[in-house]
Amino acid sequence: MNLLRRRFLHLAAGAAALPAVSRLARAQAYPTRPVRIIITTAAGGPADMLARLMGQWLSERLGQPFVVEPRPGGGTNIGTEAVVRAPPDGYTLLLVNPANAINATLYEKLNFNFIRDIAPIAGIMRGPFVMLLNPSIPANSVPEFIAYARAHPGTINFASGGIGFAAHLAGELFKAMTGVKMVHVPYRGQAPAMTDLLGGQVQVMFDPVVSSIAHIRAGKLRPLAVTTSMRSEALPDIPTVDEFLPGYEVSVWFGAGAPKNTPTEIVDKLNRDINAGLADPKIKARLTDLGGTPLVVSPVDFGKLIAKETDKWGQVIRAANIKTE
Repeated sequence: MNLLRRRFLHLAAGAAALPAVSRLARAQAYPTRPVRIIITTAAGGPADMLARLMGQWLSERLGQPFVVEPRPGGGTNIGTEAVVRAPPDGYTLLLVNPANAINATLYEKLNFNFIRDIAPIAGIMRGPFVMLLNPSIPANSVPEFIAYARAHPGTINFASGGIGFAAHLAGELFKAMTGVKMVHVPYRGQAPAMTDLLGGQVQVMFDPVVSSIAHIRAGKLRPLAVTTSMRSEALPDIPTVDEFLPGYEVSVWFGAGAPKNTPTEIVDKLNRDINAGLADPKIKARLTDLGGTPLVVSPVDFGKLIAKETDKWGQVIRAANIKTE
């Protein structure tokens, strides 16, 4: 009887271990076919370049194509929902960005809850916006600009790529923390906004370093400060807004996510491989070219970053009563 009992318990223990062994084997074999990386903006922009950079690294490291698939539209919500609805098997990934944190409050009705429905995998890059002036404004520092804006309330226009864009919220946060009055002028993308900033139709814009650094170096625009808490490697002589306005911080950041319930073993494997890429000197140099630095974090810490950004921008959106058109 004792022998039979021991044999039964041995078999039961083996059966219980099968799912864990199966999950581990699946993770070790992953990927066995091409993986999609969905970006929520059009091809050709910084998100596309970043996804292709990391996709190439993962393809070479894991032996399967990681294919970038643009799904623009709906304020990034179309592409995000496509990932939310995809099978949780590791073969559909999302390039996560600040819009995902912003949209949780900006849109009253979404068909998903980002924090609940997307599993954070890894960070990729974090970088600053730069506060830019058209040279027609007689200010050479953040304090000088604040003084000028207070002396000319409502006469300064600040541009962004659209209502609810991170560049828009960067301006709204600046307004809230300084009390200056600026008129927001939304455009259909950062590129036309930049055109009017160069032409003087608008006077101020918060723009990612990667898309503005050529104009800065050419002397066409005046950089007052970068928006991260640390100075930018790409613009080391430009101060931070925080140096004059303690507590002000705005980052553009990217990472990878997957549908909820994606196996933990696959999430952890992708995290390790992405972080290995971020340690590669060639990738680090390319991220510097894009105006950022590697964002090396665990899945848990990337999830904490998303939650913190969601809360922060939710407060700004509600305080400024920002509504989508």
